Amino acid sequence: MKKVVNIINWNEVMETVRVWLENIIIGMGFRGGIVPVLRHLLLILFAALVAWLSYALCRWLFTPLVNRLTSHSKSKWDDVLFGQPVLKSLCGIVPAIVVWKLLPMVFYQYSLVQELVARVTAIYITVSVIRLCFVFINQLKILDTGRRTSIQQYVLSFLGVLRVASVFVGAIVIIAIAIGQNPLKLFAGLGATSAILMLVFKDTIEGLVAGIRLTSANMLHVGDWITVPGTEVNGTVIEMNLTTVKVRNFDNTIFTISPKTLVGGTFQNWKGMQGSGGRRVKRIIYFDFRSIHYVDSTVSTTAPAAKDKQTKPQEKLTNMALYRQAAEEYLAHNPVVNQELMYMVRQLEPTQCGLPMEVYFFLRQKEWKTYEHQLAGIMEHLFMMAADYGLKIYQQYPEQ
Repeated sequence: MKKVVNIINWNEVMETVRVWLENIIIGMGFRGGIVPVLRHLLLILFAALVAWLSYALCRWLFTPLVNRLTSHSKSKWDDVLFGQPVLKSLCGIVPAIVVWKLLPMVFYQYSLVQELVARVTAIYITVSVIRLCFVFINQLKILDTGRRTSIQQYVLSFLGVLRVASVFVGAIVIIAIAIGQNPLKLFAGLGATSAILMLVFKDTIEGLVAGIRLTSANMLHVGDWITVPGTEVNGTVIEMNLTTVKVRNFDNTIFTISPKTLVGGTFQNWKGMQGSGGRRVKRIIYFDFRSIHYVDSTVSTTAPAAKDKQTKPQEKLTNMALYRQAAEEYLAHNPVVNQELMYMVRQLEPTQCGLPMEVYFFLRQKEWKTYEHQLAGIMEHLFMMAADYGLKIYQQYPEQ
């Protein structure tokens, strides 16, 4: 009953305005065929004035009021959802709605013109609503703190789907308005074209599924350091969406790779290393076989292993064994090495390039520059220690 009363009252208001404007025209002395023309011009100006006033009230009264209310709130979500871009886009829709409501009053004698202008206005309102949805979705992304949980990544993935869906629904509504059909009829007829739509949105659907697999299995998040074998991808993930994963390499180049490639292939995520107690070092030193011998006077008596090692009379130690023990002792007392994690010096299978000895340990510092400097210092010390034990590091000279 209230809706009927509102409609009647609105029609009465429009009729009152028409009569009032017509009386003004007649009162100014105009007669004949010029009266309807002037009346429609004044009605158009009146509708434009009301639309501008509605925009002005929304832009300079409603928007500052909402901003003042949200600024006094401690939470961040209301500042984002009711931020300046959202309110500005919303204010752009209000005048179009006012014009659409005033069209029956302005063009009441010209039904064809009224229908055409109403369709153009409805299309503009639809486009503005789609734009408002985009602005709203972009504002939601501001809530992203950088490193995302799986739930946050789900939300961001579905925000991407929402963008695509809003464009799709908006396009159907615009087509329905343009041809004068009910949008629901067009949606009902899409069943026959579902195969075409699947082809059109194939990458989007596969990207969504791959993105969900990446996040549901906790395989990848924004901020992770990843490397992808067979590619030059070696850097930090800066963005993940439905169809792409953007990685900033350490040379500041941006690589774009699809989630399908990551899910279907293999990639290395360094997140575990970054959250662990150290970064691994695994280096090999090759020694000349001819420099390996039993302990004799050529071994420095100041070497800890040669000085402290207690052996049985029948056992003969080699300088290589003493060197391995000294190297492990050096790692055990080095403050930059994490002794709580595995560290060892072991011998590998002999090769034609000499006897390989592997140094395995973890540095406490994981930052790249500091890590490299500390690693270089340790390896240089191990190289220099070899001479104290009469060992020669294998070096292949280039052919002359």
